[in-house]
Amino acid sequence: MNLLRKHDTMLIDGFPFPLGATASTAGINFALAAPRATGVDLCIFDGSGSQEQQRLALPCCTDGVWHGHFLGAKPGLVYGFRVHGVWAPHDGQRFNPAKVVLDPYAREIVGKYDGSDLYLGHVPGQPERRDPRDNAAVALKARATAPSPQPLASPRPRIAASDRVIYELHVRGQTKRHPGVPEALRGTYAGLTEPVVLDALQRLGITTLSLLPVQHRADEERLLKMGLSNYWGYTTIGWFAPEARYWSGRPGTTPASEFRALADAVHARGMELVIDVVYNHSAETDELGPTLSMRGIDNALYYHLCADDRARYENWSGCGNSLNFAEPRVVQLATDSLRHWMTELGVDGFRFDLAPELARREGGEFDPRAPFLAAVAQDPVLSRALLIAEPWDIGPGGYRLGSFPAGWLEWNDRFRDAQRGFWLDHGTGPGEFAHRFAGSSGEFQHSGRAPTASVNFISAHDGFTLRDLVSYDRRHNETNGENNRDGSSNNLSRNCGVEGDTDDATVRARRARLQRVLLGALLLSQGTPMLLAGDEIGHSQRGNNNAYCQDNETTWLDWDSADIDLQRYVERLLALRREATPLRSTRWWPATPEKSTATTLRWLVPDGIDMQPEDWTRRGRHALAILFDAPQGEVAWLVLINADAHAGDGAVEFTLPPGSWQLEITSDQEKPRQLAAAEILQPASLWLARRTQ
Repeated sequence: MNLLRKHDTMLIDGFPFPLGATASTAGINFALAAPRATGVDLCIFDGSGSQEQQRLALPCCTDGVWHGHFLGAKPGLVYGFRVHGVWAPHDGQRFNPAKVVLDPYAREIVGKYDGSDLYLGHVPGQPERRDPRDNAAVALKARATAPSPQPLASPRPRIAASDRVIYELHVRGQTKRHPGVPEALRGTYAGLTEPVVLDALQRLGITTLSLLPVQHRADEERLLKMGLSNYWGYTTIGWFAPEARYWSGRPGTTPASEFRALADAVHARGMELVIDVVYNHSAETDELGPTLSMRGIDNALYYHLCADDRARYENWSGCGNSLNFAEPRVVQLATDSLRHWMTELGVDGFRFDLAPELARREGGEFDPRAPFLAAVAQDPVLSRALLIAEPWDIGPGGYRLGSFPAGWLEWNDRFRDAQRGFWLDHGTGPGEFAHRFAGSSGEFQHSGRAPTASVNFISAHDGFTLRDLVSYDRRHNETNGENNRDGSSNNLSRNCGVEGDTDDATVRARRARLQRVLLGALLLSQGTPMLLAGDEIGHSQRGNNNAYCQDNETTWLDWDSADIDLQRYVERLLALRREATPLRSTRWWPATPEKSTATTLRWLVPDGIDMQPEDWTRRGRHALAILFDAPQGEVAWLVLINADAHAGDGAVEFTLPPGSWQLEITSDQEKPRQLAAAEILQPASLWLARRTQ
């Protein structure tokens, strides 16, 4: 083994850009941003990453970037870095050359973090002392890759904002139990490309697949010790590298090539591919966490450190640390990796986890004109991406719904809570229901934004599934290992009289009806609807509302037990949404109807007259009609709603507006028919009708 402490003729100066490992016909250029380091060694490993073979000092530092060009090196080379510098945790310095650290720009990652204390930069139990033990044999390393020489096989789809329907799914969970997917491909990128999977999504009416995180992760030590993993994937350590756990391992493929093939397959169906990305924090967690990458490269550059003790981290993510997007190099890391996923791997857009952290200045304040948001807006590639914010974190002023710039979409949890509260008897009145149904103008009608900026959802990966929402009053997270303390206790759910599974036919019918009515409210509302994978087939997580660590049948969709009737109901709803243009408008409806030759929106009481101001605040009012009134000769649409459950038997008679109305779909599964001048709706009912003349 040839371990050299200084460069030889194989390593010349090279260039400080681009960052990472860049292959050419002459060799590989290495560049690492570490302005506070006193030196950086490039460590070369065997193909498995277990044996260090050479150690070469990068010869140059330009503007804080250490760099060198390794002559003759080729893609496939496995490498890591040892970074020299001061060990002074209370000053934010955590350099430890005994620890091999991962290149933040790694395109492919070798090895897997196992939670052992050998990854710690400090002596176990003594955070003030630097650990002298060498971790080269187990450290995460990068494998140098060549850029893809081929353009994407299929052109990117162009989905109109009014047509977009998002489907949030997990790569493994979607196909792990799918009987139509070859067993060797279940739970993989390749499994998602199978026709039986994509056919069903197209038939359902999905336009946009939104994958839970697929960037390389390192699971928390606590979970590893319990035999669990961070199944959702919100512990990123490699922002350029597809997670290898979802790779099929087929000969001739890599995680990156298989993911790219997935993007091509999705595009070939005319659908978009979005990935959930986690730039707010890293897998290195808090000050007692492992040194895997940025902590050992230049801790004070990459992380927000506490002003009163720079040994500690600002924790606006709730996961131990927060990346410092007030630093240009952190903005560069994020934008470079986002461009890589778009140009090399075929992604069309991103859902940003805890997005306010990306817009926090040095002191922590949120700024809608922050460097990251400005960088994305002016970037010729990223400005064309579909950008979706989760608009909250736990930092100061962390709830920012409606605060992101024009061009961004945002998850709207107030839509979720309003629909749950209205339909499941938690006190939401008609005013709040209508405000959310019509696109949440209070949050989004500014700066030229459209109702489609609101990503509406009833359930998402975080929380109860739709079926569990109507089956459990309380969370049941015991298998997570936290004594059922984790996950939200405010679910606005309703178990319909029995906690969990039951054979009671009345309870089961009530639950089925509520699932349909909630799906109807979601898919007929103004905005961009998002379905949680499995909700259309009645998937249950047995009451676990925080199944982030459950890589098992709790989260894997059970296709053999799919509720086919519910699935067909969703298909029909989305077909009607495509047909009924007013239901997916990109313009804001005026608060009061205007005389116009165009379609207008009217809100009616069951008697058929326009709602008055006092009707919006009347206690117990949970029945109303929504009329998309069209000029003579054009199609008008009518939504009838009865969420009343306590006024007598709860049934409500509706007087229909003038005209001939054809019933198209109901939550109580009535067949299409011609409606009478007056109709009775049972509790938990939603009907959609069209005026035929």
